[in-house]
Amino acid sequence: MYGYIGLGTNLGDRRDRLRAGLAEMENRGLELVDRSSVWETEPVHCPAPLWFLNMAVRVRTAAPPLELLDLLLEIERGAGRVRGAPNAPRTLDLDLLLLDDLQWRDSRLCLPHPRMWQRRFVLEPLREIGPDLRDPVSGVSVARACELVRGGAVVRRLGPLELAV
Repeated sequence: MYGYIGLGTNLGDRRDRLRAGLAEMENRGLELVDRSSVWETEPVHCPAPLWFLNMAVRVRTAAPPLELLDLLLEIERGAGRVRGAPNAPRTLDLDLLLLDDLQWRDSRLCLPHPRMWQRRFVLEPLREIGPDLRDPVSGVSVARACELVRGGAVVRRLGPLELAV
């Protein structure tokens, strides 16, 4: 099964935080199949003016949805993430965006991620690794969703994340 995960950070050494997040996903058994470039993005609804670094990855996993969610939340906590106010600055944010074409809705998880289709900071990195991915609900592709959400916050490609420093 393939999962698509959005990564974001706007605190500390942002590139190191992304590297550490990727390494920890691999250490915990997720096979990183593909990864996007790093994108710098203007904060949206964030109380601090700290710009984010974002990227997206495709992973192979046999974990069921809630187990995968728990794994991502553990990695966030290990990176110092404290969930407080919505949209607060964060050391590391790992969002499960898609898991194959699974549709899932309960009190802990909604797949596909319900807000991803309106967020350029999610869609632009995801388009690099899966432009033809489709919303299993609407049928809209990631590439088309990118075209539909043009404008708004600044989202700019910085290039590949170097894994070795």
